[in-house]
Amino acid sequence: MKKQILLMIGLASLMMLLTGCTEVSQPITKESTGIWNSYIVYPLSWLIITISELLGNNFGLGIIVVTLLVRFVLLPLMIKQTKNSKAMQALQPEMKQLKDKYPSKDAATQQKLQQETMALFTKYNVNPLAGCFPLIIQMPILIGFYHAISRTREIAEHNFLWFDLGSPDPIYVLPIVAGITTFIQQKITMAGMNSNPQMATQMTMMLYIMPVMIMIFAFKFPAALALYWVVGNIFMIIQTWIIKGPDMKKIAAESAGGAKKK
Repeated sequence: MKKQILLMIGLASLMMLLTGCTEVSQPITKESTGIWNSYIVYPLSWLIITISELLGNNFGLGIIVVTLLVRFVLLPLMIKQTKNSKAMQALQPEMKQLKDKYPSKDAATQQKLQQETMALFTKYNVNPLAGCFPLIIQMPILIGFYHAISRTREIAEHNFLWFDLGSPDPIYVLPIVAGITTFIQQKITMAGMNSNPQMATQMTMMLYIMPVMIMIFAFKFPAALALYWVVGNIFMIIQTWIIKGPDMKKIAAESAGGAKKK
């Protein structure tokens, strides 16, 4: 969890660097050169324009549809991440036993602890880094959306509902909703995860840091990007609820049963 927090901050910093230092003012076209432009920014720009034109030149709806398409493409990875998180949670008792077995902090003991922990992960086919993969994959897409929106005149010059897609939301509704939906999504994801006090503290940090960071970015960036965040978060909330729903209901029922016995 601590590594995830550091990775998230690092990726966010990279995002700020890329959005500030790359050719944001250069229009994106089919003739744009470079791997970044050719394989990420231009395809996203083309896809948004094409779908928007099919929807009667409604670029807001086009961004919503493309966001859902991206989420469906990432769905298998997100399902795998959720299952991996559940498996990691199930391993916590055995991992605690290993820590109790090797309490010493000397290098030899810690190496033995690490070896047996990795053997435990291998035995149950659990990848401790799987939680970082969605962040790593989504960040280029997020930055690509920013460039596609900022560098495509057709997108930046259109409006949707009360806001211009190429400018920040003037009344800050989208940034606030983006922050709230991020919080809800994180809360549902963490529901039912019984962790040790240190890990629980780190999870709580994630729960509050992530929404604040998203809101700060959304206040500054084009409203189209905030729209992408909101739609993506709502999709993730529904997806996580469907995947974790049975477990959450079971936990709620067990809690209710325990309360009645008391």
